[in-house]
Amino acid sequence: MADWRNKQRNGGLNTEEMLDTENQRRTEGLADRVSLLKGIALDIEDISKESNRYVGSMSGDFSSSEGLLSGSMHRLSNMVGSGKNNRKLMCYIISGLVFLFIIFYYFISRFRS
Repeated sequence: MADWRNKQRNGGLNTEEMLDTENQRRTEGLADRVSLLKGIALDIEDISKESNRYVGSMSGDFSSSEGLLSGSMHRLSNMVGSGKNNRKLMCYIISGLVFLFIIFYYFISRFRS
């Protein structure tokens, strides 16, 4: 009867050792997954910080462009409102720009073909 109890205890220890080994294996697997997720989270953080810097720099660029365009519109409004002589000049400028646009369009379409 003593032998049966020792075998049961030994069998119980083997089962406990097997369970402990299985738990350690799963714990290591879980630790690997957590470290992988941590790496992905850090990569996402780096990308989002870089994107935020890029958007911030674009905001400054748009602000400077807005100032430039508003100044140009103000000067154009002054030119239109100042009299007939400036209207002639404005017509010449607009016709020159249209002419340049047509020439550029012609050359671009010619090089594509």
